[in-house]
Amino acid sequence: MTDREMDTFAIDNLPPVEQWPEFSNLAELDYPEKLNCAENFLDDAVAEGFGEHTVIVTPDQEYSYARLQKDANRIAHVLLDDCGLLPGNRVLLRAPNSYMMAACWFGVVKAGGIAVSTMPLFRAKELIVMIEKAQIKTALCDARLADELQSAKSDSILEQILLFGESELEKMMSGKPETFENFPTAADDTCMIAFTSGTTGNPKGTMHFQRDMLTICRAYSEPILAPTPRDRFIGSPPLAFTFGLGGQLLFPMYARASTILLEKASPDLLLSAIKKYQASIVFTSPTAYRFLLSELKDGDLSSVRTCVSAGETLPKPTWDSWKEKTGLEILDGIGSTELLHIFISSSADDIRPGATGKPVNGYQAKVVDETGNEVPPGTTGKLAVKGPTGCRYLADERQKNYVQNDWNLTGDTYKMDEDGYFWFQARTDDMIISSGYNIAGPEVEAALMTHESVMECAVIGIPDEQRGSLVKALVVLKEGFSADELLAKELQDFVKKTIAPFKYPRALDFVDSLPKTETGKIQRFKLRQV
Repeated sequence: MTDREMDTFAIDNLPPVEQWPEFSNLAELDYPEKLNCAENFLDDAVAEGFGEHTVIVTPDQEYSYARLQKDANRIAHVLLDDCGLLPGNRVLLRAPNSYMMAACWFGVVKAGGIAVSTMPLFRAKELIVMIEKAQIKTALCDARLADELQSAKSDSILEQILLFGESELEKMMSGKPETFENFPTAADDTCMIAFTSGTTGNPKGTMHFQRDMLTICRAYSEPILAPTPRDRFIGSPPLAFTFGLGGQLLFPMYARASTILLEKASPDLLLSAIKKYQASIVFTSPTAYRFLLSELKDGDLSSVRTCVSAGETLPKPTWDSWKEKTGLEILDGIGSTELLHIFISSSADDIRPGATGKPVNGYQAKVVDETGNEVPPGTTGKLAVKGPTGCRYLADERQKNYVQNDWNLTGDTYKMDEDGYFWFQARTDDMIISSGYNIAGPEVEAALMTHESVMECAVIGIPDEQRGSLVKALVVLKEGFSADELLAKELQDFVKKTIAPFKYPRALDFVDSLPKTETGKIQRFKLRQV
């Protein structure tokens, strides 16, 4: 397989090396030149005797490491034999958290492809942007989510969609061998492109190497979670989020543990599944922990030993209430799509409630001023991080903003105390973080502006006890339209149909005008002061 023609798109679209952050502590990790991470997570597990050990639990079935390996191998054969996949080709994956989503991810990586996972809620408009940016021609999609992807296909370069869920992909897999020779990718070959929305609503593709998948396990999961094959992981974030991919697939598999995948993980369903499947390690957002508190009747989570929180800041009252009701201490953490996973965290033996924690193994962090100089403890400034993972945007000028002076600037405002604990203060951009989801205000504005009644609008985040922030829209109507509850509901539903439903404005006010500068720019800071 080494003589297969290569697609050099990923290599060609990496940022210039001089714009990369400094990647520290890589020597200590000692990765071989050739590395296909699917071998480490899956094939080695089977070779070590874990073939019959449960890897994935769904509400319908339990799957072993050996079964997952065979299905991933069959998918790799389909991609090569029937789709003509070349090493380096990007493959879009569209599905909820499910066994087949995991099998497809490993099938793509085994074949030398680059996985581009998307959230089930994304609409055609959002999918097209990702397809065009990553130049994707092949997609593997849950049959229940085909409509939006088919719409995207008609207006993009996407050429083929294979559906799964008692559909054509399974039929094609049935005739394929159970074994597969993994493509010999290099440790620094891109195996995944994860998209994150910026404040402009223009998504950024973050490029992650084969070695990065193992690094986050060795830097965070091993020392902080200390999982064993007896552990059962569970959580709410989608596998399309790097937070979900790590916490609900890579971390458990690296430890030869099991993971419980839920297609829907609302607090009541998550709580029920924790108890039913005796989950021991939980990954979810502060918002979910607050909702879980209201669902807990007796506080009995006897199977759980570790609770992890990330995606947004964890308020101390939530931490305190959870500890009081369950006896469990939540491990707070901050990560980013750019750095793949959590880089600052509390740990079981070192928790300062209210603080995010300290840099995890292999990472450094500091707080800097506008010029990039480190500020004294107790001073608020920009969070700068570096370590064995870091930002590499796909052909994006914003690389220069995220990486400065060899450090990753995360877009968060922090302060560090005298003891080295980092305390979150705020986001430094216009991103709205609601229930752990990143929502770009300008993207919601763009959706609203396509409605016939909207003259202009502005979208901001407002504080919310349950969700952290709420998306709020302030709308100026065109003449002839009435500002009433009926139209407000119509606009909210319209946004849900235009972009991912979780982005819709839960609060919507009609106003006569918006505050602007002399050059006509909307002054959002004034709206936040109202």
